[in-house]
Amino acid sequence: MINFRYFSSIVTGLILISNVCTAQNPLIRDQFTADPSARVFGDKVYVFPSHDILATEGKGRKDWFCMEDYHVFSSVDLTNWKDHGTIVEQNKVPWVKPDGYSMWAPDCIERNGKYYFYFPSIPKDTINYKKGFTIGVAIADKPEGPYVTEPKPIKSVSGIDPNVFIDKDGQAYLYWSGGNIFAAKLKENMTELDSEVKILENLPAKGLKEGPYVFERNGIYYLTYPHVENKIERLEYAIGDNPLGPFKVAGVIMDESTTGCWTNHHSIIQFKKEWYLFYHHNDFSPEFDKARSIRADYLHFNPDGSIQKVIPTLRGVGITKATDIIQIDRYSEISKEGVSISFLDSQNTFNGWKTTFNKSGGSIQYKAVDFGKKKLKSIVVKASSEKGGILQIASKGKKQTIIAEVTIPKGSNWAEIKSPLLKFESGIQDLAVISKNKNQVELDWIKFE
Repeated sequence: MINFRYFSSIVTGLILISNVCTAQNPLIRDQFTADPSARVFGDKVYVFPSHDILATEGKGRKDWFCMEDYHVFSSVDLTNWKDHGTIVEQNKVPWVKPDGYSMWAPDCIERNGKYYFYFPSIPKDTINYKKGFTIGVAIADKPEGPYVTEPKPIKSVSGIDPNVFIDKDGQAYLYWSGGNIFAAKLKENMTELDSEVKILENLPAKGLKEGPYVFERNGIYYLTYPHVENKIERLEYAIGDNPLGPFKVAGVIMDESTTGCWTNHHSIIQFKKEWYLFYHHNDFSPEFDKARSIRADYLHFNPDGSIQKVIPTLRGVGITKATDIIQIDRYSEISKEGVSISFLDSQNTFNGWKTTFNKSGGSIQYKAVDFGKKKLKSIVVKASSEKGGILQIASKGKKQTIIAEVTIPKGSNWAEIKSPLLKFESGIQDLAVISKNKNQVELDWIKFE
């Protein structure tokens, strides 16, 4: 059982000292993040997630979603992520209930050099606003802020999960959810509606629908959304030829979580000719699915425009430099027997995971490692083995080539062991780590020098 009180204090400390996260899935590894809205601004991807924290006495509702602020993260390579810090805080927004802890899924879009950040929360004014959530806007000159919040939320909008889409003709649309999925045109000032509110019809009538995200590709408008078909959310989509529909349900983007995480929430972008699905899962909090972490995986289309189902991975996206620390536990493939993954420290899961080998021939694979052109000479492995063990590292192209063999000395403590490379393979390679004896070996990470 995770000690959440200790866990929370560690998280706070990590946030104070770290603003760069190097990760696969999950993308951010020093705090909880959920509901990722990914956007391409310039040559970077920016992600605007919600920020799960753990409710404590007098701070949020126990055993429920608890959020009080928003961060923004950016990356040029989808591997190294920079935390730009807090951009909007509950207790600094004039209209937000100060003890609501309900800064749920946001979105952000650029227009005419300004960045408009949309976020839902509970208003403290219960006379002029309907009971429940409404949606506000904060505006900045740069994606990372600083953002200045509008004094009042958007008029005539009640609900959560704002999403904004700007069509090729320049017309902007706001989408949100609250029982149904709603849409309306936005004025050019991006802070006021410019049409009546429309309920998007022809979507599943039963089960929760929320989290709309709209994009256009090759003349097809895609309305994507989480939907509870059975007991937990899966990601679905509908298509149409107009931003306001009508839409026709077309399929499933991602199935329900196999480990039971109740929610999923997503965004879809194209970056450097590739398409990506951003979503979330409770990686760092397997026993509590209200503390989630954002992920990304590749997304592909069929020739007719339909979306191929995305199978979630730990490896995620991006290319890892061979000279960086490679968290091999974020694997692409793993043996059915002889290899397992577990937390390094179950009391502080942000320390990450380890790979345990306990059978000769057990292997784990990690795709897309860039060895560059300059010859590397050695490998460093952080590992431990009470009885001692041997790990082989192989590059995997058309054939598998052993490039190093590392002997792990006897002992219960973690050690960094350096071994020479037997062969250097330049360029981008897939890697495999293979156990060569039956003794148990625990592996934290590898890197090349």
